[in-house]
Amino acid sequence: MVKLTIPGKPLGKQRPRVLKNGITYTPKETVNYETLIKEIYATEYRLQRPKEGPLELKIRAYFPIPKSVSKVKATSMERGNIRPTKKPDVDNIIKIVADALNGLAYRDDSQIVSCSLEKWYSSIPRVEIELEEAGD
Repeated sequence: MVKLTIPGKPLGKQRPRVLKNGITYTPKETVNYETLIKEIYATEYRLQRPKEGPLELKIRAYFPIPKSVSKVKATSMERGNIRPTKKPDVDNIIKIVADALNGLAYRDDSQIVSCSLEKWYSSIPRVEIELEEAGD
């Protein structure tokens, strides 16, 4: 099983941008976040070969608690009684994680047969990733 913790506010995959001259590029924030995920994986699992076969991906995204909320509401958010319903969308968080690990943790993200994502609030924003071989 692969377990990673990506520090900082969760980000989602942004759409490619197209300039007036027709050149397409990926926004810098997306490239930087994917690079961070790759570097953390490479540091922790540098000797591991890409996985083969079907895989399960589990992601828990912890968003920062806004400074503007009351202490009572912040406590409720920390306990999980209030959950984030804000951007980025779950599909964009999954996409940025799956694309970043493509070719490193597994040959291709088409190997992912099961995926789950949960959004939470925390005083320590981060993204926790678990990747394991799919059970029967």
